[in-house]
Amino acid sequence: MGIIVQKFGGTSVGNVERIKNTVNRIIEEKEKGNDVVVVVSAMGKTTDQLVSLANELSSYPAKREMDMLLSTGEQVTISLVAMALIDRGYDAVSYTGWQAGIVTEAVHGNARILEIRTDKIKSHLEKGQIVIVAGFQGVTEEGEITTLGRGGSDTTSVALAAALHADRCIIFTDVTGVFTSDPRYIPNARKLQAISYDEMLELANLGAGVLHARAVEFAKNFSVPLEVCSSLEKVEGTFIEEEVAVEKNLIVRGVAFEDAITRVTIFGLENGFRNLSDIFTILADHHIDVDIIIQNQTADNKTYLSFSIKDKDLKDTADILEFNKARLGIDHFETETGLAKVSIIGSGMVSNPGVAAKMFQVLADNGIAIKMISTSEIKVSTVVDEKEMIRAAQCLHNAFELDAVEQNI
Repeated sequence: MGIIVQKFGGTSVGNVERIKNTVNRIIEEKEKGNDVVVVVSAMGKTTDQLVSLANELSSYPAKREMDMLLSTGEQVTISLVAMALIDRGYDAVSYTGWQAGIVTEAVHGNARILEIRTDKIKSHLEKGQIVIVAGFQGVTEEGEITTLGRGGSDTTSVALAAALHADRCIIFTDVTGVFTSDPRYIPNARKLQAISYDEMLELANLGAGVLHARAVEFAKNFSVPLEVCSSLEKVEGTFIEEEVAVEKNLIVRGVAFEDAITRVTIFGLENGFRNLSDIFTILADHHIDVDIIIQNQTADNKTYLSFSIKDKDLKDTADILEFNKARLGIDHFETETGLAKVSIIGSGMVSNPGVAAKMFQVLADNGIAIKMISTSEIKVSTVVDEKEMIRAAQCLHNAFELDAVEQNI
């Protein structure tokens, strides 16, 4: 009938019983007459355990060797899932990322997919086989194993769906869909029936862990029909599509938050666009993701520049700035850790003025200081003290009445 790509996260394949449950879901789809491609993550906390082992041996593990290490987790899962399917009488074959034809850029730890050579997968589908692919990994043109960053199995599945022109991509996870906020921390968060690609992309970029941001980019760019649902409960999930009806006329549709944020402030820059361009070009060349940027001019006609990064990039950023201090014209720079980003998202914000003002008022009324601000047509982000992150998210979730969204059961 068509090609369906299914993705199962680490909790969905965390032990033997859950692998059996995953196999049942795969067989259900196959019995509908569809060709099935399955993408799996490493079992449970395997990746975290491997990272911990590396950190016991090295303060700064080599990125190439980390990719070599972390890619093994998914290899265990694909073989077990394939074995279980074969034991049930279904013809299945497992492939690592490089065997499946997933070609990436030469960036260790956070590579982007450049191409998927689908001939091998298609040949197996034509024979009626179920293809199991290791998520989160690929290979460069030079044959180096790479990983796609945490959550990269989502990207693998959507990219495969796009390359195969699949009818649908289903992301099975440990939650029943996309919520107005993280229900583990915001108890009155509610599941959304549907959300637009743009809104989901902002949620993913701003800390919502349910989907990898690059997966949403692929889905939007290639119009991949996407559904997020539970691997453990048989309930309808959340559909991610181009246009959705605004539930109950909500202007804000979600609150996202992310900890481990650092603010970097550079002092003593000469005024001019060249300095700014050089700074961010050097950081980009070293694959440092910069988020919120604020520029100010001092009384002596100098510029100071603040921007936010993730804590994990702090050492590399400090080393880069120190090494290029004279070239960039930097007097000195300071860093502030212990910060978090809290954001509101909603496509209805573009035609409703006053949303940002309400957000700032809510935070002020609750004594939560704002350190940085960033806006777009469909989101407002603030940087606050990390210890205030959950309280800020809860206050905003309540103020914008997101608990009024009815769950789709």
